[in-house]
Amino acid sequence: MASSASSDSSSIARVAFKKYQGLGNDFVLIDNRHQSTPVLSPEESCKLCDRNFGVGGDGVIFALPPTASTSDFTMRIYNSDGSEPEMCGNGIRCLARFVADLDGAGAGQEYKIDTLAGLIRPVMQADGQVRVDMGEPILDGVAVPTTLEPTMEGGRVVARELEVDGRRWTVSAVSMGNPHALVYSVDGKPVRLDDVDLFRVGPMFESNTVFPAKTNTEFVEVLSPSHVRMMVWERGAGRTLACGTGACATVVAGVLEGKTDRACRVDLPGGPLFIEWEEATNKIYMTGPAEFVFSGVV
Repeated sequence: MASSASSDSSSIARVAFKKYQGLGNDFVLIDNRHQSTPVLSPEESCKLCDRNFGVGGDGVIFALPPTASTSDFTMRIYNSDGSEPEMCGNGIRCLARFVADLDGAGAGQEYKIDTLAGLIRPVMQADGQVRVDMGEPILDGVAVPTTLEPTMEGGRVVARELEVDGRRWTVSAVSMGNPHALVYSVDGKPVRLDDVDLFRVGPMFESNTVFPAKTNTEFVEVLSPSHVRMMVWERGAGRTLACGTGACATVVAGVLEGKTDRACRVDLPGGPLFIEWEEATNKIYMTGPAEFVFSGVV
């Protein structure tokens, strides 16, 4: 794949990468800490994510130099369509594991990572999982952003009805630095995931005009207050097997709607994440796996 700086075949750039996945949400990781600009353009990253003609992945993640003396490095990510989200929960676990593997860091290692959604702090666990301090949720609808009318004080949009594809869905709007629409019921009944045509309604939610910056959409089926099932249509990536920020937003919306506990297991198509919304600090903690798949050079 040619460098964006030159199309001359005699000066093609060689870029080393490693691929990691978190619950099947897979990413191409590049150590870019030698310069502040990603070594691949959004267009090149898009081609790299192609599962038939490239490496394949839900996005390309770059570890760049820190933007402040108090942080360790910076995360940038290009989605598989070339767009750039503010943050990615599964991606940041994979990024932390990637850098820890490169640097030989073990359990207990904490990183302070700059993202477009603010400073995120993952900690490597002894069992190989990664626990991430995801910060505080943003609940003011205008800041999420959504133009849906608030249903609670503080501008919160919780269980607001929205018509999509001729059906009445309830939507709660939560930002984890990136926007999420959480759907727990449709036509007055609890969501059953087997009845949701994700490939049909997912794009309709993503580009709905009530979400000015588009949105990630999570459809949630409650098994118990401490256990839910969720599937996601990600903004810029489509159907993925997991979404870390979406799992966090799922629990926040579940608590606000009175459907879940503050500590909850969220089962995604790729496997479970454990989410806790700490009442004392208002912070959300996400714990889940991040695993090396293979490495190569493009």
